[in-house]
Amino acid sequence: MTHIEEVTDNIFRMEIPLPGNPLKAVNSYVIKDSVRNLIVDTGLNRNECMEAMQSGLKALKVDLEETDFFVTHLHADHFALVPRLVADSRTIYFNRLDAESAARGGVWERMAEYACENGFGIEESQRALERHPGYRHGSKLNHALTLLDGREILSIGDYAFTCISTPGHTRGHMCLYEPDRKILISGDHILEDITPNIQSWSDETQPLRSYLANLDEIYKLDVDIVLPGHRRVFTHCRMRIEELKHHHRVRLEEVFKILENGPRNAYDTASEMTWDINCRSWEDFPVAQKWFATGEALAHLKYLVEDQKLVRERIEGQFVFRMG
Repeated sequence: MTHIEEVTDNIFRMEIPLPGNPLKAVNSYVIKDSVRNLIVDTGLNRNECMEAMQSGLKALKVDLEETDFFVTHLHADHFALVPRLVADSRTIYFNRLDAESAARGGVWERMAEYACENGFGIEESQRALERHPGYRHGSKLNHALTLLDGREILSIGDYAFTCISTPGHTRGHMCLYEPDRKILISGDHILEDITPNIQSWSDETQPLRSYLANLDEIYKLDVDIVLPGHRRVFTHCRMRIEELKHHHRVRLEEVFKILENGPRNAYDTASEMTWDINCRSWEDFPVAQKWFATGEALAHLKYLVEDQKLVRERIEGQFVFRMG
């Protein structure tokens, strides 16, 4: 039985399970209206997600022929079920930057190559990808997309949501903000019980700097209730933003102190960082968790390089970071 709650008038949160994933579930939001409905995020492309989605939509009496979709960002737990749900005549709203990333193709291959340049062995990087939920349970958005750049207005029933571009968690992450009702649908930009994973797997962007800047942009908004992509709904938006910024300041200090002991690649830096995982040592980490940890270490290392506190060098095909 799918857990459903009405978080405010005609906006429902459905918990779509993510079996075997530490995130446990993704929140799919259904905004109901007599003319058309909107579903925000969906779950992975796997039968457990599909069954939970169908059960929830049946309980809410939602007709997919009268339902559009909004995807907050390009992670499979948020978009991969859309192609199995969307009716041909309906609209999929998606941010332009993430759509461009998906259209390039070869994403996983480029990430694997970059991982090897930052400390992963070839075999270990391949195992990490094979166990990555996005790799195993993703899908392709082959339907036509309505691309968004930010500041567009999506009107559903009594609500008029403004699209807010918030890159960081992904290159084009996007939130929805309803100024009259002071509602923020935050995707994975702001979570309450866990910290959004800010990773870097290319040299094209500076995800941590973007993330922190866009936390400041959301801080300016008048928000009474936050509807996040995972875990529970909450009300203290600005306090949570302060907590998240503090978390990353502590992370940056930790990374800097590790590098005081000598040069490291990102993989080795991650092995010395503090992680909330029930493992006795880095060697005991599941390989997929090593992947996420190394990506987060990279985001912080590159932030410090840009601040000229660290230097990055390429030595024998691998990137090494050292004190500047």
